[in-house]
Amino acid sequence: MSQVMDMDFDVDMAVEATCPAWLASLPDAEERCRAAALAALAAGLRERPLAGVDSGIELAIVLSDDAEVRRFNRDYRGQDKPTNVLSFAALDGDDPLPEPDEPLLLGDVIIAHETTAAEAAAEGLSLADHLSHLVVHGVLHLIGYDHEEDDAALDMERLEAASLAGLGIADPYARVDSGTPMRS
Repeated sequence: MSQVMDMDFDVDMAVEATCPAWLASLPDAEERCRAAALAALAAGLRERPLAGVDSGIELAIVLSDDAEVRRFNRDYRGQDKPTNVLSFAALDGDDPLPEPDEPLLLGDVIIAHETTAAEAAAEGLSLADHLSHLVVHGVLHLIGYDHEEDDAALDMERLEAASLAGLGIADPYARVDSGTPMRS
């Protein structure tokens, strides 16, 4: 059995009180987020196992609003504007791994409702499918994937598409020219 199948995954969910629109528009948002996060972890760790992590992985997903995400984007990335998803990895390459019986605290993924809903509407997608895509994207960032270079972007998009396919969601990049990576 692979490392991925042997490991415990704990996905903590929070829906900000300031953004009841998530549950009003998508009552099963928390379950969808958990499923998408687990799909991304399985796909990403299958290709890039985290050496020395054998007890489990914990991460948090926060469903929030544009105002809160804008604040985080301004304070931590220097960009004073809302965005769809932000990922905050708890570890970088120099941080020590947890003790053998302790889970790895992977980080947080924060998603803005208004931006996500507007993008879904503009692209003709369901809010549920777009939310799942953003969770997969954010979780892959937490385990070290990025889209800064074209090859890395194509690799990440391939993992996103595979993760989403496992959830019955169409490839979000199928509508994009296959030679040009789509960066979110």
